[in-house]
Amino acid sequence: MDVLDRVRAGALGHFGVQTADAASVTFLGLEPIDILRVPDGELVHYVTLGGSRHPMTDPTAALADPVRGPRAELVLTLRGGAGAGSGLTRTLGVLVAAPSVEGVVLQPDALLDLSEPLWADAPFTAVLLGESGIAEVVLPEPAEPVRFLAAVPITATEAAWVRIRGASALRDAWAEADIDVRDPGRSAASL
Repeated sequence: MDVLDRVRAGALGHFGVQTADAASVTFLGLEPIDILRVPDGELVHYVTLGGSRHPMTDPTAALADPVRGPRAELVLTLRGGAGAGSGLTRTLGVLVAAPSVEGVVLQPDALLDLSEPLWADAPFTAVLLGESGIAEVVLPEPAEPVRFLAAVPITATEAAWVRIRGASALRDAWAEADIDVRDPGRSAASL
Protein backbone atom coordinates (compact mmCIF):
# COMPACT_ATOMS: atom_id res chain seq x y z
CA MET A 1 0.00 0.00 0.00
CA ASP A 2 1.51 3.33 -1.03
CA VAL A 3 1.48 6.56 1.01
CA LEU A 4 -1.67 8.03 -0.58
CA ASP A 5 -3.61 4.77 -0.23
CA ARG A 6 -2.79 4.77 3.49
CA VAL A 7 -3.73 8.44 3.84
CA ARG A 8 -7.02 7.95 1.99
CA ALA A 9 -7.86 4.96 4.20
CA GLY A 10 -7.01 6.97 7.34
CA ALA A 11 -9.19 9.93 6.35
CA LEU A 12 -12.16 7.85 5.21
CA GLY A 13 -11.87 5.62 8.28
CA HIS A 14 -11.98 8.66 10.55
CA PHE A 15 -15.28 9.76 9.01
CA GLY A 16 -16.63 6.20 8.93
CA VAL A 17 -17.10 6.01 5.15
CA GLN A 18 -15.75 3.69 2.47
CA THR A 19 -15.66 6.17 -0.41
CA ALA A 20 -15.90 9.89 -1.08
CA ASP A 21 -16.38 12.12 -4.10
CA ALA A 22 -13.06 13.46 -5.33
CA ALA A 23 -11.91 16.25 -7.60
CA SER A 24 -8.39 16.46 -8.96
CA VAL A 25 -6.23 19.52 -9.51
CA THR A 26 -2.89 19.67 -11.25
CA PHE A 27 -0.21 22.30 -11.39
CA LEU A 28 2.66 22.43 -13.87
CA GLY A 29 5.56 20.39 -12.54
CA LEU A 30 3.61 18.75 -9.70
CA GLU A 31 1.81 15.44 -9.36
CA PRO A 32 -2.02 15.61 -9.21
CA ILE A 33 -3.70 16.48 -5.93
CA ASP A 34 -7.12 15.06 -5.10
CA ILE A 35 -9.65 16.82 -2.89
CA LEU A 36 -12.02 14.40 -1.16
CA ARG A 37 -15.50 15.69 -0.32
CA VAL A 38 -16.98 13.90 2.69
CA PRO A 39 -20.56 14.83 3.69
CA ASP A 40 -21.18 14.44 7.43
CA GLY A 41 -24.69 15.54 8.42
CA GLU A 42 -24.84 19.32 8.06
CA LEU A 43 -21.04 19.50 7.66
CA VAL A 44 -18.92 18.80 4.62
CA HIS A 45 -15.23 17.94 5.04
CA TYR A 46 -12.79 18.68 2.22
CA VAL A 47 -9.62 16.60 2.60
CA THR A 48 -6.53 16.99 0.42
CA LEU A 49 -4.79 13.88 -0.85
CA GLY A 50 -1.39 14.40 -2.41
CA GLY A 51 0.45 16.83 -0.15
CA SER A 52 1.89 13.95 1.86
CA ARG A 53 3.27 12.15 -1.20
CA HIS A 54 6.70 13.63 -0.39
CA PRO A 55 8.12 14.98 2.88
CA MET A 56 8.26 18.73 3.40
CA THR A 57 11.74 20.15 3.69
CA ASP A 58 13.20 23.29 5.13
CA PRO A 59 13.80 25.65 2.19
CA THR A 60 17.24 26.50 3.61
CA ALA A 61 18.37 22.84 3.61
CA ALA A 62 21.15 22.05 1.13
CA LEU A 63 19.56 18.73 0.13
CA ALA A 64 16.00 17.47 0.39
CA ASP A 65 15.66 14.08 2.05
CA PRO A 66 13.31 11.96 -0.10
CA VAL A 67 12.09 9.91 2.90
CA ARG A 68 12.53 11.83 6.15
CA GLY A 69 10.66 14.99 7.02
CA PRO A 70 7.16 16.02 8.08
CA ARG A 71 4.20 15.16 5.86
CA ALA A 72 0.76 16.76 5.99
CA GLU A 73 -2.66 16.95 4.38
CA LEU A 74 -5.30 19.66 4.95
CA VAL A 75 -8.90 19.32 6.13
CA LEU A 76 -11.34 22.20 5.66
CA THR A 77 -14.79 21.76 7.18
CA LEU A 78 -17.79 23.89 6.25
CA ARG A 79 -21.34 23.90 7.50
CA GLY A 80 -23.67 23.34 4.56
CA GLY A 81 -20.85 22.64 2.12
CA ALA A 82 -20.63 26.14 0.64
CA GLY A 83 -17.68 26.56 -1.67
CA ALA A 84 -18.14 23.28 -3.53
CA GLY A 85 -17.58 23.79 -7.22
CA SER A 86 -16.79 27.48 -6.80
CA GLY A 87 -13.01 27.51 -6.55
CA LEU A 88 -12.51 25.81 -3.19
CA THR A 89 -11.00 22.69 -4.76
CA ARG A 90 -8.36 24.71 -6.60
CA THR A 91 -7.63 26.76 -3.48
CA LEU A 92 -7.05 23.68 -1.36
CA GLY A 93 -4.75 22.32 -4.05
CA VAL A 94 -2.77 25.57 -4.00
CA LEU A 95 -2.51 25.52 -0.20
CA VAL A 96 -1.36 21.90 0.09
CA ALA A 97 1.11 22.41 -2.77
CA ALA A 98 2.77 25.33 -0.95
CA PRO A 99 5.55 23.11 0.48
CA SER A 100 6.57 21.99 -3.03
CA VAL A 101 6.15 25.39 -4.64
CA GLU A 102 7.24 27.83 -1.93
CA GLY A 103 9.15 25.66 0.57
CA VAL A 104 6.56 26.26 3.30
CA VAL A 105 6.31 23.65 6.05
CA LEU A 106 2.66 23.06 7.00
CA GLN A 107 2.27 22.99 10.79
CA PRO A 108 -0.21 24.06 13.49
CA ASP A 109 -0.58 27.85 13.86
CA ALA A 110 0.79 28.48 10.35
CA LEU A 111 -0.98 31.25 8.45
CA LEU A 112 -1.39 30.68 4.71
CA ASP A 113 -2.57 33.91 3.09
CA LEU A 114 -3.66 33.92 -0.55
CA SER A 115 -4.80 37.59 -0.46
CA GLU A 116 -7.80 36.62 -2.61
CA PRO A 117 -11.11 34.92 -1.83
CA LEU A 118 -10.75 31.22 -1.00
CA TRP A 119 -13.81 30.55 -3.17
CA ALA A 120 -16.16 32.71 -5.24
CA ASP A 121 -17.56 35.58 -3.14
CA ALA A 122 -16.00 34.26 0.08
CA PRO A 123 -15.04 36.85 2.71
CA PHE A 124 -12.03 34.68 3.61
CA THR A 125 -8.59 35.21 2.07
CA ALA A 126 -6.41 33.00 4.26
CA VAL A 127 -6.44 29.89 6.41
CA LEU A 128 -5.08 29.26 9.88
CA LEU A 129 -3.77 25.74 10.40
CA GLY A 130 -4.47 23.76 13.55
CA GLU A 131 -5.04 20.28 14.88
CA SER A 132 -7.79 18.39 13.05
CA GLY A 133 -8.53 15.56 15.46
CA ILE A 134 -7.80 12.96 12.75
CA ALA A 135 -5.18 10.43 13.82
CA GLU A 136 -1.79 10.51 12.13
CA VAL A 137 -1.18 7.89 9.45
CA VAL A 138 1.89 5.86 10.35
CA LEU A 139 4.24 5.08 7.47
CA PRO A 140 7.04 2.49 7.34
CA GLU A 141 10.28 3.60 9.01
CA PRO A 142 12.16 5.87 8.56
CA ALA A 143 9.33 8.02 7.13
CA GLU A 144 7.52 10.31 9.55
CA PRO A 145 3.74 9.92 9.97
CA VAL A 146 1.28 11.98 7.94
CA ARG A 147 -0.58 14.65 9.93
CA PHE A 148 -4.00 16.01 9.02
CA LEU A 149 -4.16 19.73 9.75
CA ALA A 150 -7.40 21.69 10.01
CA ALA A 151 -7.45 24.64 7.61
CA VAL A 152 -9.78 27.25 9.12
CA PRO A 153 -10.85 30.03 6.71
CA ILE A 154 -10.12 33.51 8.05
CA THR A 155 -10.67 37.08 6.87
CA ALA A 156 -7.93 39.57 6.03
CA THR A 157 -8.60 41.31 9.36
CA GLU A 158 -8.23 38.03 11.25
CA ALA A 159 -5.01 37.27 9.33
CA ALA A 160 -3.61 40.63 10.42
CA TRP A 161 -4.60 39.77 14.00
CA VAL A 162 -2.66 36.49 13.77
CA ARG A 163 0.42 38.34 12.52
CA ILE A 164 0.26 40.86 15.37
CA ARG A 165 -1.05 38.85 18.32
CA GLY A 166 -0.66 35.20 17.31
CA ALA A 167 -2.93 32.27 16.51
CA SER A 168 -3.92 31.63 20.14
CA ALA A 169 -5.26 35.16 20.56
CA LEU A 170 -7.48 34.75 17.50
CA ARG A 171 -8.78 31.40 18.74
CA ASP A 172 -9.52 33.01 22.12
CA ALA A 173 -11.47 35.80 20.37
CA TRP A 174 -13.51 33.20 18.45
CA ALA A 175 -14.29 31.33 21.66
CA GLU A 176 -15.23 34.52 23.52
CA ALA A 177 -17.57 35.62 20.72
CA ASP A 178 -18.95 32.07 20.27
CA ILE A 179 -18.05 32.07 16.56
CA ASP A 180 -18.53 28.87 14.59
CA VAL A 181 -15.50 28.90 12.27
CA ARG A 182 -17.16 26.24 10.10
CA ASP A 183 -19.96 28.64 9.13
CA PRO A 184 -19.12 30.02 5.66
CA GLY A 185 -21.43 32.99 6.31
CA ARG A 186 -19.87 33.99 9.62
CA SER A 187 -18.57 37.46 10.29
CA ALA A 188 -15.02 38.16 11.37
CA ALA A 189 -14.20 38.16 15.04
CA SER A 190 -14.39 41.64 16.55
CA LEU A 191 -10.79 42.29 17.36
